[in-house]
Amino acid sequence: MLLVMIVHHANSQNQELQEDTLNKKRLNTIVYTSTGLYAGTMTLLYFGWYQGTPMTSFHFFNDNENDLQLDKFAHATTAYVFTGYAYNWLRWAGLNNNKASIYSGLMGFASMSVIEILDGFSAEYGASWGDLVANAAGSTLFMGQQMIWKEQRMRLKFSYHPTDYAQYNPKLLGENHLQRALKDYNGMTFWLSANVHSFLREESRFPPWINIAVGYGGCGILGVTSNPSEIDGKPVPHFDRVRKYYLTLDIDWTKIKTNSSALRFVFKTLSFVKFPFPALEYNHQQDFVFHWIYF
Repeated sequence: MLLVMIVHHANSQNQELQEDTLNKKRLNTIVYTSTGLYAGTMTLLYFGWYQGTPMTSFHFFNDNENDLQLDKFAHATTAYVFTGYAYNWLRWAGLNNNKASIYSGLMGFASMSVIEILDGFSAEYGASWGDLVANAAGSTLFMGQQMIWKEQRMRLKFSYHPTDYAQYNPKLLGENHLQRALKDYNGMTFWLSANVHSFLREESRFPPWINIAVGYGGCGILGVTSNPSEIDGKPVPHFDRVRKYYLTLDIDWTKIKTNSSALRFVFKTLSFVKFPFPALEYNHQQDFVFHWIYF
C-alpha cells in the first residue's frame, strides 16, 4: 500500500520532479520487486519462525531488558540500512532528495515494524514498543540527515566476530556460523560512525574518507534477560553479562572517489559494514583494553 501511494503521489507531482526526471518504468520496477521481496520474506518468516506457534489477540510486551539492549541497537541499525537502500532505489527512479528521503524513511520503518505485527499476535512473543522506537530512530537518522545535509555524515554500522558462547546455548545463539551471525549478540558490535571532514571547512586537508566511530557491544549473554545455570539439564559455566564500549577509526566508503560505477555500487552496498581498525575498549571488569585489530 505504501509503495502504491508513492507511485500515485509521484505521478501527480511529475512537473515538480522535472529536475530529477521521474522514470516511471524504474519506479514500477521498484514497486514490483519490493512487493515480491516483502511477500517472500513474510512467507519465510511465518513458516520459519511463527508456524506452530500459538496465536492470540494482538498485544504488547516489554522486552527492554533483553540482551543488554543490543537487540534495540540491531533494530535501529537494520532500519537505518533498509532506509538507505530504499533511498538509493527511489533516487534511481528519479524522485528528488526530499521525497526520496521521506518515502524511504517510511519504507525502512514499515519493513522492520511489520515484524512487530506478527509478534503481537503470537502467544510466545508480543509487539514491543522498544523495538518500534528503535526502528523509528534508525529510519529518522537517515531521513533527517538526508533532508538537512543531503548526505550521511553519521552512519549506523555493524560488525561481527565469532565467539565461544554459542556452544553453551545453541538454540538461542545459533547452531551454525550463519545463525550465530544473526543471533549471537556476544559477537555483535553496533557503531555510530561520523565523517569528520563533513563537519570541517571544505578546504580542510583532513581525509574525507576517514571516520571516527564509537561502538557498543556485550559479552557473557547466554539467556535473554539473565543467564541460566543449566541448559537441557546440563550445567553451564557462570559468565557475567558485561557491556562494552569502543572508540576507533573507520572508513566511509562513499567518500572514496572512483569513476567505476561498479565500485560505487559496491561502496554503497558495504556502507553499513564497519571496517576493522585498532580500537580502544572500556568495560567495567577490565577498564580499558586495547585491540590491535577489532571487528
